[in-house]
Amino acid sequence: MKVCALISSSLLFLLFIIFFLIIQTQLFFCIADLMYTHNPSRPSAPALLLPLKTQNISTGSLPRASDKLPFTHNVTLTVSLAVGTPPQNVTMVLDTGSELSWLQCNISRLGLGLPGFDPNRSSSYRPVGCSSPTCTTRTQDFSIPASCDSKNLCHAVLSYADASSSEGNLAYDTFNIGGSDFQGTIFGCMDSGYSSNSEEDSKTTGLIGMNRGSLSFVSQMGFKKFSYCISSSDFSGVLLLGDANFTWSIPLNYTPLIQISMPLPYFDRVAYTVQLEGIKVSNNLLQLPKSVYEPDHTGAGQTMVDSGTQFTFLLGPAYTALRNEFVNQTSGFLRVLEEPDFVFQGAMDLCFRVPETQKKLPALPPVSLIFRGAEITVSGERLLYRVPGESRGNDEVFCFTFGNSDLLAIEAYVIGHHHQQNVWVEFDLEKSRIGFAKLQCDQARQRLGFDH
Repeated sequence: MKVCALISSSLLFLLFIIFFLIIQTQLFFCIADLMYTHNPSRPSAPALLLPLKTQNISTGSLPRASDKLPFTHNVTLTVSLAVGTPPQNVTMVLDTGSELSWLQCNISRLGLGLPGFDPNRSSSYRPVGCSSPTCTTRTQDFSIPASCDSKNLCHAVLSYADASSSEGNLAYDTFNIGGSDFQGTIFGCMDSGYSSNSEEDSKTTGLIGMNRGSLSFVSQMGFKKFSYCISSSDFSGVLLLGDANFTWSIPLNYTPLIQISMPLPYFDRVAYTVQLEGIKVSNNLLQLPKSVYEPDHTGAGQTMVDSGTQFTFLLGPAYTALRNEFVNQTSGFLRVLEEPDFVFQGAMDLCFRVPETQKKLPALPPVSLIFRGAEITVSGERLLYRVPGESRGNDEVFCFTFGNSDLLAIEAYVIGHHHQQNVWVEFDLEKSRIGFAKLQCDQARQRLGFDH
C-alpha cells in the first residue's frame, strides 16, 4: 500500500509539473503576443522617402545615408533593409499583392552562401505561439489557414500564382527601414518552399507584403498611404511610405478600391482591387459587355494592382479581343510569330519577329486601361518585350506584354509593374482609393531632392 501510495504521489507530482510547464509555455506566448502586438513604445509610422534603384539584384550592404533604400526591378522589384539585433542586411521583393512579409531562414541555405536571415543571431527574435491571437485571428485572410507545428509554434504555408510556395513559422523581430526601427514586426521565418525562378530566388532574402491584410507591412506600421514611381530600365524610381508635404504637386486621377463584405471563393478581399471598365487600342474601344470586367457570383474577375507581378494578365474574353485588335492595327508593319507552341512565360501567346537590323521598334498603337475615374496608357516599348535568347534567322522575338489569365489558371485581371512604369501610383488606404499620374520617375527623383 505504501508503495502504491508513493507511486500515486509521484505520478500526481509529475502530472502537476507537466501541467505547470504547459501553462508556463502558453503564458509566455500570450505575454509575447501582447508585448509585440500592443507595444505602446512602438513609434508612430513616420513618412519615409526612399530612392529606388534600377540595378542588378544585390544583397550588398545598406547605403550610408540612413534614410535611403536601394530599389531594383528586372523581373521583380526589391528593397534592401535590415532585420534583427544586431541588424542583418536583407533584400526583399516588394509585393502589393501579398500580405505576410517573410524571410528565408533555412540555415543550410546560409551555409551555401545564399542570402537569408539567421534567427539564432538575433536577440530580438521571438516565435509566435499557435494559440496566440496573432496566429488564431490575424491570419484569417491566408489562403491556407495557419496551424500548430510539433513545437506549438504558429506554422504558415504560402502559395503564389506562379506555383512557388514558402513554408515556416511566424515570428516577431525588429525591422529597420529608412533609419527607423519598427520593433515587434510580425513576419514569416521560412525554412522550406519551392521557387519557379531559382535564379531570382538565389538573389533575394524574402518578400515584403504590402496589401490590405492586417499582417501586411504597411498595415502593421500604421501607414495610411504609400506611393511609388517605377522607372524604366535606365533611371531610378521613388518609394514613399506614409504622407509628406511637397513643394510641388502631381494631379492624380483616383479610382476607388472595390470592397465586398461577403467572403467569396475567388475574390481576394485584401488585394488592391479596382474596377476595370474598358480597354482601348488607339482610340478604338473594345466592344465588350461590362459584365466581362466585373466579378461574378464566385468573385472571379476582380482587377488587382500588383507590384509583385511583372506583366499584365487579362481574362480570356478581354485578352482575345485585345489580341485581335492589336494584331489588326499592326498588321502592316509587324510580322506575327506563327508558332502556336511558343508561349512566353506560359501566358503570352502573341509574339512577333523583328529584324535584328531594326534598331528601333515602329510606332505602336497605345493600349489604355480604363478604370472608374482613372486611366493607364501603355505605349511604345512597354508594349513589346524582347525575349532573351530567342531568335528566328535574322529576326529577334518580341512578345506582347499582355497575357492570358486563363493560361495561368488565374481567375482575375492583374495589372503588373511593367505597365506601371513612369506612373506615380498612390495607395490611399485611409480614403480607400488608388491614384495614378503620368510622370517620368527620374524627374520625380530630382524634384524630391535625390541625385541619380
